[in-house]
Amino acid sequence: MNIYTKALSATALALVLGGLASAQASAKTLIYCSEAAPDNFDAATTTSGATYDASARNVSNGLIKIKRGSTELEPGLATSWEISADGKEYTFHLRKGVKFQTTSYFTPTREFNADDVIFSFDRQGNKENPFYGKGTWPQYGAYSFPSLIKEIQKIDDHTVKFVLNRPEATMIASLSLTFAVIQSKEYADQLVAEGKVDQLSQLPVGTGPYQYVDYQANSAVRFQANPDYWGGKQKIDNLIFAITPDASVRFQKLKAGECHIIAYPNPADIDEMKADPSLEVQRKEGLNIAFMAYNTVVAPFDDVRVRKALNMAINKPAIIDAVFGSTGMVAVNAMPPGVWGYNKDVKDDAYDIEASRKLLDEAGVKDLSMKIWAMPVQRPYMPNARRAAELMQADLAKVGVKAEIVSYDWSEYLKRSLEKDHDGAVMLGWTGGMADPDNFLAALLGCEAVGSSNRANWCNADFEKLIQAAKLTTDQAERTKLYEQAQVVFKEQAPWLTIAHQVMEQPVSKKVKDFRVDPFGGYLFEDVDIEE
Repeated sequence: MNIYTKALSATALALVLGGLASAQASAKTLIYCSEAAPDNFDAATTTSGATYDASARNVSNGLIKIKRGSTELEPGLATSWEISADGKEYTFHLRKGVKFQTTSYFTPTREFNADDVIFSFDRQGNKENPFYGKGTWPQYGAYSFPSLIKEIQKIDDHTVKFVLNRPEATMIASLSLTFAVIQSKEYADQLVAEGKVDQLSQLPVGTGPYQYVDYQANSAVRFQANPDYWGGKQKIDNLIFAITPDASVRFQKLKAGECHIIAYPNPADIDEMKADPSLEVQRKEGLNIAFMAYNTVVAPFDDVRVRKALNMAINKPAIIDAVFGSTGMVAVNAMPPGVWGYNKDVKDDAYDIEASRKLLDEAGVKDLSMKIWAMPVQRPYMPNARRAAELMQADLAKVGVKAEIVSYDWSEYLKRSLEKDHDGAVMLGWTGGMADPDNFLAALLGCEAVGSSNRANWCNADFEKLIQAAKLTTDQAERTKLYEQAQVVFKEQAPWLTIAHQVMEQPVSKKVKDFRVDPFGGYLFEDVDIEE
């Protein structure tokens, strides 16, 4: 069943709201029109933003939090921490009195403690853990945790120590990411005893501001305020994710008052949204990038001349104009300019048809047929992948390259694009989970990320040496130099066509109070209010 193509109908929405109204006549309800259905409700198993929003970002907490609407780190389930002089030991002091959510399917008998922290990471890295085979753990691999973590020690119920194999400059920031949210070991043990291990990703339990109520496939996910949230009960009683894949339909629902916030508006609709007196449009520079990754281990894309030729054949400014409008800017490097360490001296591949043809001739490539994979959903870095692919297809035809556009539903797209023998070039993108170059260069292009988030299957020794050296020092000036050099190698080797960065324009009903745009592209509803 395709869970990404069917929007929440007026009838289904009415049934949801009717049920809520009968249960709580005075309850506050906020409806968010999301762009896609979640893969499941376990963010560690995927790289899907829709899954992050429906699980980690609103239902759960990590040891470290990101201050709402910013890139600033703050304590989460850990209240404080110490780092050893050699940078290999991180000792976290855990928040006391935190309760896991009580649901129809789980009633905790104890509070959050060190056992939950250890389980949450062990299930992703220990092949003997009964939950290990239930996920692919793409983020755990992308951030090098398999080679980074030596062991995690329980000092006492409220103290836990991460022992690393090497220093890691991004360790604290990494623990704020969605794969690092804390799961209940008690709930996991219950599922093992009941033979229901798969349920962990279907019926979530967390410590966050909202708890899961139910999921109507293809239509809506319903949450309610967690009465025991350590950060305080939320002002919103009921939170609904109304799954609405079509951006135009989302806008119509926003205007009609059927949604209070919508995901990823069409750039062409922004002016109309700004003119609507019932709406506010918030604007923030996004830490994102759209790219097309060549499969560098499959001929002819294993030849840098071919990759460079294809890059020079594509008119990126035309794509920006047609697809992004005023919200886009041409991407040059593999990371956005808003992240420190960005190399301003790197020059983009010129749009040059004749030079492209010449390089293809030098590589001995004639009558090339290839596939362009186009995402089936709108993302914060790409408003319309199909339209972008059509423009690329037309450009490539000018240099004698025949490109076929293919797609799959979102979960299948993400899965297939990780296969090492996939054909062609995959259009995708990334919104950083932290404002650090490592979050782009290592997570998307490092050797350890092959098979998890490195869609180009690119493992370059010179690039790898630079990004690994940058992990070992906390001196930002030194790290900057290393990352600037890495960006030069990336551009010379061209494993991607870098497409665009998108500025986030977020329409919100004026009934909504204190919603803050997340620079990392998420939708977080903690401490948000709404007029009744």
